[in-house]
Amino acid sequence: MAEETNGTGVIHSTAAELAAAIANGETTSVAVTQAHLDQIEAVDGTINAFLYVDAERALEQAAIIDHRIAGGEQLGPLAGVPLALKDILAYRGAPTTCGSKILEGWIPPYDATVTKRLLDADIVILGKTNLDEFAMGSSTENSAYGPTRNPWDTSRIPGGSGGGSAAALAAFEAPLAIGTDTGGSIRQPASVTGTVGVKPTYGGTSRYGVVAMASSLDQPGPCARNVLDAALLHQVIAGHDPYDSTSIDAPVPPVVEAARSGDVSGMKIGVVKELGGEGYAPGVEQRFREGLEILAAQGAEIVEVSCPHFTYALGAYYLIMPSEVSSNLAKFDAMRFGLRVGDDGSRSAEQVMALTREAGFGAEVKRRIMIGTYALSSGYYDAYYGSAQKVRTLISRDFAGAFEQADVLVSPSTPVTAFPLGEKVDDPLAMYMNDLCTIPSNLAGNASASFPVGLAPEDGLPVGFQVMAPPLADDRLYRVGAALERTLVDRWGGPLLSQIKEIAR
Repeated sequence: MAEETNGTGVIHSTAAELAAAIANGETTSVAVTQAHLDQIEAVDGTINAFLYVDAERALEQAAIIDHRIAGGEQLGPLAGVPLALKDILAYRGAPTTCGSKILEGWIPPYDATVTKRLLDADIVILGKTNLDEFAMGSSTENSAYGPTRNPWDTSRIPGGSGGGSAAALAAFEAPLAIGTDTGGSIRQPASVTGTVGVKPTYGGTSRYGVVAMASSLDQPGPCARNVLDAALLHQVIAGHDPYDSTSIDAPVPPVVEAARSGDVSGMKIGVVKELGGEGYAPGVEQRFREGLEILAAQGAEIVEVSCPHFTYALGAYYLIMPSEVSSNLAKFDAMRFGLRVGDDGSRSAEQVMALTREAGFGAEVKRRIMIGTYALSSGYYDAYYGSAQKVRTLISRDFAGAFEQADVLVSPSTPVTAFPLGEKVDDPLAMYMNDLCTIPSNLAGNASASFPVGLAPEDGLPVGFQVMAPPLADDRLYRVGAALERTLVDRWGGPLLSQIKEIAR
């Protein structure tokens, strides 16, 4: 390990380092897990990354893993390493709220496929992380349980919807995390917290047991503080799942090998002309251009590509996604599970349902349900939802054409760095603009990731570099991310997050 395996040295280590130290007896999973639980207790009162900490069960899992290792078993590459799980994935016996009052106290009787694969890989689940309610938001301010704060500056947002998972990484509360990405909910938080976040190819990871927001867009993915850790986690959770009808029955791309290589010599890197310019912070564009220079210096060829229909992606997304929300959230009706309001015998089922949904859903969820219901209504379906689906096809064609000219496409991950809490929460249109760069990949279903590329000169906050790859070419993301990371680690004398280790003290 790069640092001592006690005190703050444990929580500052990478997941790969921790796994190696556990496997060879330098430390134990119990010690590593306890160190992270101690960090959660120390800082999470401020950060609010976790909605539920499963300390007792985590330590029990860790003790079992230690016993197996002591008995001579050879376990997986991340065995004994703790992880933070976004509170939209089912975990048997642990509350799953989706950041909503309507599911407060609901405990699933089964594990999501991703959760089961984590447990089968002997990864220790610390607990469930905060998110915008039902993953609807770009700042984690829409959670019914209060906002999460960005460890770089606790007056600012950590991104959304998966701000809890990203903030847990940046605050050294966990070395690994799981998020879900519907329109950028892994990549956008990664960008503004200086972490790594990957949206796999749609169908590359299972949605079974993920509480659905928009079924044709949602995708679970790995979150970490460095490229190799993200790849190791990706390898664990990916692969075909017969319980998910959208799961792809194909081999998992060689993501770990790509992360260890980082060889971009001869790669064509396509800069998307439409994802830059007006509305992008100067520091974001400066660091993005520097990222291109790093890749060019390692032998990549930089070319410009045009994807003209990307300019319509935001509008298409905010018709398709709410339409699917309207359908998926209809099941929260007070009849089967979760909150029930007004059931005193004097009201009809319809009245109880209305009272429950009024009390249980927040403003953003209600807004999207209403937009989606309108877009699907008779007389408007073709004009709104149908037209949006046609735009989605055009965006997919733009990607296909661009990938004929380049191996990967790149852009800033977000137009701006982390903005202050409260600045955009009452302005939905301004909030939606934060997903401008990330949405096209969800509409097309291709792989995409955000990697840290430095700090913006004007505010000293992290900037993300987005890489987009063709479907089932997820390994290309990690090659580019590792190439960036190698140079930036040398430049800074350590990972980007080493600059905020004072939060652990």
